[in-house]
Formats: sequence, structure tokens, C-alpha cells
Amino acid sequence: MKIISDKNNLQILHEDNHIIVVNKRVGDIVQGDKTGDKPLSDVVKEYIKDKYNKPGDVFLGVIHRLDRPTTGIVVFARTSKALSRMNELFSNRETKKTYWAVVKNKPVEAAAKLVHYLKRNEKNNTSKAHLKEVPESKLASLDYKIIKELQNYTALEINLHTGRHHQIRAQFSAIGSPIKGDLKYGADRSNPDGGIHLHARKLFFIHPVTKENITIIAPVPDETIWNAV
Repeated sequence: MKIISDKNNLQILHEDNHIIVVNKRVGDIVQGDKTGDKPLSDVVKEYIKDKYNKPGDVFLGVIHRLDRPTTGIVVFARTSKALSRMNELFSNRETKKTYWAVVKNKPVEAAAKLVHYLKRNEKNNTSKAHLKEVPESKLASLDYKIIKELQNYTALEINLHTGRHHQIRAQFSAIGSPIKGDLKYGADRSNPDGGIHLHARKLFFIHPVTKENITIIAPVPDETIWNAV
């Protein structure tokens, strides 16, 4: 997919009057947090303010998030109408999300569905995947297929059925195939940039206002292993 703009460390994949879609890079936080680091939402607001010479505050709605070490598609709303409608699409699972991941230890099956019960640990900000339901756990489901076998790693395409905290990271760790660079979930070493090899590759949804079918594809980071995929 063509990148519309690549200014100010901001790759824009789609932009109209109602929504703006960005290809998040490693280390970006989508929304402000306790670190005090400048969030992606502020960078996008500055871009809009500058491009359209907008006086005063720019409205920008955060619809969903990606983990800080993850890359790929993030959608923001430019109007309150788009925000409420996009929130509805995401909460009703009327969007289709596809991720790419590079994992250590090839999964046993070339394609399969993974179903776990995820329990979140707020203290260390992780989720643990259980095969059976445990108290305060939530059902997590996805399917995957192997798309490429690399020398020491395996590249997967993953379709999410649910959107749980750290779902992909926890589920692949549970089957013994942690994501490359993901120390929190069992990888043996970190990536030089502090990121992990998990990329929100593709998103399909019906536009909240125009009702057009929108398919966004985010280029992978320009990095040796991703380039091999």
C-alpha cells in the first residue's frame, strides 16, 4: 500500500475528513502514559494542525492501541461521529485484523486455531494463557498459518477473533513459540531497537461515514528479518 506521507516520523497510510490511519513504529506509544513520552496521538494532532492550518485544539479520537514494541496499523478518528462509530465497529468485532509475527521455534502445525483463557496480571503488565478457564480469565481465540520459514525463525500470518491484552504474545508463548525479541514472553534475547517482531499488517472495515469498504495494508519495518519475510 502506498504511504501518503512520511514526515515527522509519521507514516500515513490513509487520510480523509473522518479518519487518519498511521503505520506505528517501534517505541511509539499510541496514547499518553505514565512515562510522559510524547504519544503518537500528539504527533498526529500536530500534523493535522500544520497541514490544514487549524487554529486552536485539534480533535483526535483514539480508537484502539498497539503495544509499544509492536508496529503497524493504528486508526484515529478526526471527528466525534467517526470516533463513536469506529468504537462500535471495534467493540462489535466488525473489523478484520491480520497480524504478521516472526517466532522462534516453529509451531507444530502449519496452520491452526489457538484457543486459550487469558488472565491479566496488572502488577507486571502481562497476560498468562491457560488451556482451561480460570477465575477472572477471558476467552482468547486466533488462527494462524506459516507464511515463510527463515533460517532460525518462522513467519506467521495471524487473524484475531478476540482482542485481549497481549493476546498474540501470550498465546504463542504458551505453545512454545515466543515472538522474536519479546523478552517478557520467553524470547531469549531482545531486538536491538527494543521492539518485537509483531506487526499489525492488515485491517478491513466499513468506513464509519461513507460506508465504503476500506482495506489498509502497512509495510513492514525496513529491517533484515522483516525484509526476508
